[in-house]
Amino acid sequence: MNHNTPLSPRPLRHLSDVQQRVMTTAHLRARGVSTADINTQCRPGGSWQQLLPGVFLLRPGPATIEERLHAVLMYAARSPVTEPAVPTQPGAGAGEPAAPQGYDDAMITGLAALALHRFASAPPLLSLDRVDVLVPRLRRLRSTGCVRIVRTPGMPEPVRISGVPVAPVPRALADAVADITDAGVVRRLLTEAVRGNHCEPAAVVRELTNARLLSRPHVVDAVDSLLAEGRAIAEDRLYRLVTEHGLPDPVWNVDLRLPGGPLLGGLDAYWPDHAVALELDTRAPRQDDDAMWSEYARKREHLERLGITVVHVTPKKLRDSMEQQATVVRTALMASGDRDPAAYVVVLPR
Repeated sequence: MNHNTPLSPRPLRHLSDVQQRVMTTAHLRARGVSTADINTQCRPGGSWQQLLPGVFLLRPGPATIEERLHAVLMYAARSPVTEPAVPTQPGAGAGEPAAPQGYDDAMITGLAALALHRFASAPPLLSLDRVDVLVPRLRRLRSTGCVRIVRTPGMPEPVRISGVPVAPVPRALADAVADITDAGVVRRLLTEAVRGNHCEPAAVVRELTNARLLSRPHVVDAVDSLLAEGRAIAEDRLYRLVTEHGLPDPVWNVDLRLPGGPLLGGLDAYWPDHAVALELDTRAPRQDDDAMWSEYARKREHLERLGITVVHVTPKKLRDSMEQQATVVRTALMASGDRDPAAYVVVLPR
């Protein structure tokens, strides 16, 4: 704060340090600063500067990354930073905040969000000429300065990173990829999302589908690489599930066939002595999702009619609850002794 400007005595302890340096016109007026005072402070050589329309940095010199991000959010948010309210609880001090500070209906997305999520393949925040900010579709805002407004019919739940609301990785990826034409960059971003354990491939593909980006050949190629990477990671976790949790060794990656009959389908793991099959569901939510799911369901029903128990596991479950999935497999193996013998099937390497 510049001590030459008369601010009201209302306390600022509900604001973070950066929110005491970056304020909107409304915040300044609420503290007794007139429009004339603001204009005076923002003259060339003055103590303040205007970062965006209606958003000011109350000190000279270049804005830091943190100040820039908060300025973007203050410009875009419906109700940026909670103001102090009259306390309603007995004994509460005057001017205490009514709620935690935050930004309504605005969050950082795109490359800036990926940088905040610590993506090595995303450009550093300092190098970005603009910051994408996600807002509801009906908000009346325009892109200006370093701010690019990205609209959505439904706002995702933000992730808080150092007090900044940030779009979850799948949504941030979709918003970033929408403006990238370099196939290599797109592939690196999508692959890192899975390799860095930020999210599952299905979540990324779902957002890319919603954004109508799968009509672009370079995005489709990157998605194929993403799915292959996700499949390899899921298979590695499946191997770990068996070895680290003391399960008997299955036969891996096999096809089952009735003797002299049709092919029953491929499996990721099969325990012949127990007639227990395990299948990884690595489907991506594309346009043929319903057809693929129908195929999964038909195969499962056929195997179970033959007396084979099918355990269905998703990559997300392997990542988030491996021990629980090991218990599911172990229970199926132990229960095999109580079932009628399964039909004889031929096991073939895939």
